[in-house]
Amino acid sequence: MTIGEIYESIVSRLGTIYESREASSVADLIMESRLGLTRVDRLLQRNVPLSEPQETQLRADLAALLQNRPVQYVLGEAWFDGLLLKVNEHVLVPRPETEELIHWIVEDMHPSAPLILDVGTGSGNIPIALKQRLPASEVHTVDISPGAISLAGSNAEGQGTALHFHEIDFLDEATWTELPDPDVLVSNPPYIAESEKGDMHPRVLTYEPHLALFVPDGDPLLFFRKIARFASLRLNRGGAVYLEINEALGPSTKALLEGEGFSEVVLRKDMQGKDRMIRARLKTK
Repeated sequence: MTIGEIYESIVSRLGTIYESREASSVADLIMESRLGLTRVDRLLQRNVPLSEPQETQLRADLAALLQNRPVQYVLGEAWFDGLLLKVNEHVLVPRPETEELIHWIVEDMHPSAPLILDVGTGSGNIPIALKQRLPASEVHTVDISPGAISLAGSNAEGQGTALHFHEIDFLDEATWTELPDPDVLVSNPPYIAESEKGDMHPRVLTYEPHLALFVPDGDPLLFFRKIARFASLRLNRGGAVYLEINEALGPSTKALLEGEGFSEVVLRKDMQGKDRMIRARLKTK
């Protein structure tokens, strides 16, 4: 089978579970990762036969994708803010919307050297990207999952990025003594209510870690309340909190922060026009 034939076959088969444009994008990712060929390269070499190991690998990838396994988990990698990071089922797949949160922080902080605390390490995408863009900063990051800390540590090492890791349960206030006083607190915490599971795609629900996704129906702002409390006690003068939020809870998240003594609480829309980010500063006397 040639390069062109296998590509067309993958796109066709993926069309049963993806929209056509997304099927093509996923096929492009698979082909580029496995064969090391760009789209232009593949067009020029479309009649070149695949080796037997290449064809075997691509067929195995297709079988996994048809089980709704996210392409990033199939490949074991994902792009985020220009960085190629390892990912697995211990961490969420990094989303492009989160890049917007990174860029907001960098716009506000460049060229300063803030002490940054990230709550919810995951793959390390947020702390690594911030350290790369603000190299003079000191970046600490927190996660309850040993698997996430291990993977993020590997990613940080692979990117030549020095981070400080804290494997703790941030919801337990007794652990806060282990953390520094930040100039910037950033988080993309769990914020999806359990009752919203029925609205989620099987690719997310089946494979991505529920610990990093869901909060109880009765307390959808659980993590934001803890973050706001920590920040109200420990944020350095002039510092700020940056949060990725549930699009349906923008006003209530804003009200929570204002109730904890924050001012200049700004709700910002993402590239899709959804309320997805908040920046807040503590009131100064």
